[in-house]
Amino acid sequence: MKRVVTPLASSLVDTTLFDYDLPEARIAQTPLEPRDASRLLRCDPLEDHTFGELPSLLKTDDLLAVNRTRVRSARLYGRKLPSGGAVELLLIRRVDEMRWEALIRPARRVRRGTTLDLGELSGEVLTIPDRGRVVLSLQAEEGDVERVIARCGEVPLPPYIHEELADPERYQTVFAKSVGSAAAPTAALHFTSQLLDRLANAGVEIAEVELDVGLDTFRPIGTAQITDHEMHTEQWELPAATEEAVAQTRKRGGRVIAVGTTVVRTLESAASGKGTVVAGRGDTDLFISPGYRMQVVDAVITNFHAPRTTLVVMIAALLGDRWRDIYQHALDNGYRFLSFGDSMFIEKPVNAREVLS
Repeated sequence: MKRVVTPLASSLVDTTLFDYDLPEARIAQTPLEPRDASRLLRCDPLEDHTFGELPSLLKTDDLLAVNRTRVRSARLYGRKLPSGGAVELLLIRRVDEMRWEALIRPARRVRRGTTLDLGELSGEVLTIPDRGRVVLSLQAEEGDVERVIARCGEVPLPPYIHEELADPERYQTVFAKSVGSAAAPTAALHFTSQLLDRLANAGVEIAEVELDVGLDTFRPIGTAQITDHEMHTEQWELPAATEEAVAQTRKRGGRVIAVGTTVVRTLESAASGKGTVVAGRGDTDLFISPGYRMQVVDAVITNFHAPRTTLVVMIAALLGDRWRDIYQHALDNGYRFLSFGDSMFIEKPVNAREVLS
């Protein structure tokens, strides 16, 4: 069932309200070194910082929740059999032991039953392509399919990044453990091991969640009204240790700070209804739009997102009408946008969790 959250007023559903002019030159093509040299825009009050200053902006007893997902080397190249025509696959998610959902191109002349030679892997297309999307089976000549993908595939960068990445690990976060995403949880790309040590010394704890980031998260909304947009599901997992960490944070009066929109969706999908979370796993199609009241999340660290996406809609839900002024400040002051860009710290969401007695 689609879980689009109804906004406060019908005037807030027009997709054009979540559009803005993003010059191509402002889209970061390469990451900064070191990672925490990126900029951080504090929203409450509006202040310019570097990400390395984050410990001074947090409070003892705060909890940072991060996404531990790892980006799969999901881009594969091969040929159709018996024609020999070149084909490119982008694996989106693993459906089960044998089946995968993927984008295939060129999709023209791909039929159900088409067999693929992918080097150390072989595949068979199981469905008719739908806007380039197929379900296929994959088998490895030797060993586990996932390990062969890791060895032979390429880490896919977003289509708006046109420069080759010298080190593919630069598109992984320091928290990356569990392979499963088609894109990185980019708000966490700014952290370094040294910064984590400084956060620990400041009394800030880290808790992990997992959400396998899909490509649909980033695609523009193609409908005239946001309520007509179909959110595709993404798999999430919240460990028992994180359930306990959130509960203890509540007891000591700290804040639960989500590092990235994927963490926001995970925490809110696992909400207990009492300001805490319940450990488990599942699929979520939660669409956070204006009018949504946060059940768990008290603050958010996130990058600057592309126009007319569900991510910008979430930012509007967090900031209200201020989102445009804050984005304009970032544009006017040289902030870098999207995956390899800078970030902002939203400490006072407009629809923040109510304090529970």
